[in-house]
Amino acid sequence: SFCCFFFSSRSSAKLVAPLGCLVSRQKHTLPDLPYDYAALEPHINAEIMQLHHSKHHATYVNNLNVVEEKYKEAVAKGDVTTQVSLQPALKFNGGGHINHSIFWTNLSPNGGGEPKGELMEAIKRDFGSFANFKEKLTAVSVGVQGSGWGWLGYNKEQGRLQIAACANQDPLQGTTGLIPLLGIDVWEHAYYLQYKNVRPDYLKAIWNVINWENVSSRYATCKK
Repeated sequence: SFCCFFFSSRSSAKLVAPLGCLVSRQKHTLPDLPYDYAALEPHINAEIMQLHHSKHHATYVNNLNVVEEKYKEAVAKGDVTTQVSLQPALKFNGGGHINHSIFWTNLSPNGGGEPKGELMEAIKRDFGSFANFKEKLTAVSVGVQGSGWGWLGYNKEQGRLQIAACANQDPLQGTTGLIPLLGIDVWEHAYYLQYKNVRPDYLKAIWNVINWENVSSRYATCKK
């Protein structure tokens, strides 16, 4: 699981699993997109997708591998000071890798419309209607100050859907405990070449390519 890089401030006992996990981890690789760079046009253009995937996401992957190697060396030496100092870089680059790996699958050239089945029923139960849900997630995403993400997550303890915003590349589950279902990247690199500084226009467009089959599948899996 991707989530093994992250550390909880609540309990020192939770440090044990991530340390062991990092020692034996294989190198991360940039996942292939399930569609062509131009497939989401006109809503997200090919130039944005190519730069976002092959440059930005690739940088998070490369940096994560470097940081994990340093972390592994620090663990082997018993150098706790270095381990602690590397945690912000693990969080940022690990979060960037996790978030984007979800993001690409949340999009589809055949996307848009509304979800069906259990996910739609849950949205109506927890937000009143799909329109209300869409409005709330859009508002939260527009309102992110600087760079970050808007998320639809699942609160497993409470058995309900929740909307949340995360700053920078903070991963939803690693920082809030919510299981990520749908993430909307509102870093400027996700939209600036096409939408300039008008984030609301990008957010209006992205609903046309949301892959509800993928989001529904994620919801079904996390409920088990």
